[in-house]
Amino acid sequence: MSRPLRLAINGYGRIGRCFLRALMESAHHPAIQVVAINEPADLDSMAYLTRFDSTHGVFPVPVETLADGLRVQGQDIQIFHASEPAGVPWHALRLDVLLECSGAYGSRAALQGFLDAGCPRVLVSNPGHSAADVDCTIVHGVNDAALAADQTIVSAASCTTNAVVPVLHLLDQRLGVESAYLTTLHSVMNDQPMIDGYHHSDLRRTRSAMQSIVPVSTGLAQGVERLLPRLAGKIQAKAIRVPILNVSAIDLSVNLAQDTTVESLNALLDEAARAHPGLLACTRQPHASIDFNHNPHSVILDLGQTRVNNGRFANLLLWFDNEWGFANRMLDITRAWAALFAPAPR
Repeated sequence: MSRPLRLAINGYGRIGRCFLRALMESAHHPAIQVVAINEPADLDSMAYLTRFDSTHGVFPVPVETLADGLRVQGQDIQIFHASEPAGVPWHALRLDVLLECSGAYGSRAALQGFLDAGCPRVLVSNPGHSAADVDCTIVHGVNDAALAADQTIVSAASCTTNAVVPVLHLLDQRLGVESAYLTTLHSVMNDQPMIDGYHHSDLRRTRSAMQSIVPVSTGLAQGVERLLPRLAGKIQAKAIRVPILNVSAIDLSVNLAQDTTVESLNALLDEAARAHPGLLACTRQPHASIDFNHNPHSVILDLGQTRVNNGRFANLLLWFDNEWGFANRMLDITRAWAALFAPAPR
């Protein structure tokens, strides 16, 4: 009988906390156990923000504070407060995978620090600085076959990439994509201040997050091309932060190689959602963004907003919970990776 998969989390912010919660709300606990968390914040603050979340509500299982950690649903989690990978005894924890959720490590050299300190594998919650910085980048449901047992650094891409790549992949396979323009309408993030302040080198991000719609830079086009190299040179993107706490959207405009109609395009999207339950969903209801808070899908296609002009120019509206959907994909990738290297018996 195999032992539980042993995980640790480095960085216990929005994604780190959402991952722990997604695991606890899934059927995969206790087969997967978080045994340690490294986070600069003090233990009492970590416990408090685990119990109470302004976006996702009260944690649904008991959370207790211990002398050196947390007890979540009866499982003890050691807490460390190191500022560098070498400051945590990762090797002694007998880890299978470390989830790097701080967002502070994007280069191969920086991520190598975790391997050198005793982590056998690292799943990164950002795309990395480039494709060369990771062994592979996975969008669950699109290129899971790229995972291998001998890989040591894997990226889960980004929330926006996980939302749009499955749709572009489908459209290119079935209708051909000549070019596409992606406009992300993203909820506020913690690189923005609540009030104007000297907060960022990007001057737009010095402005109050909750008072303005703020254009920001994005690497989404490059992220899409990394996953779908046949679309290289065909993708452009922009990103706009909007003053809401959670749930984002992508306004996707596509020039197609074949003629289509609203009805046939929606039927194609419906078919894809049925083929990938839990990853893609479709709706025809008159939704607002709040309706998708805590929705675990990578993307929800709003079929009532589908438009087609002159047969080959299509516009789609994609919704996604940028925290919860992405945290669930990290859990999916962890499980898929673990199935390849198989934890040793107890």
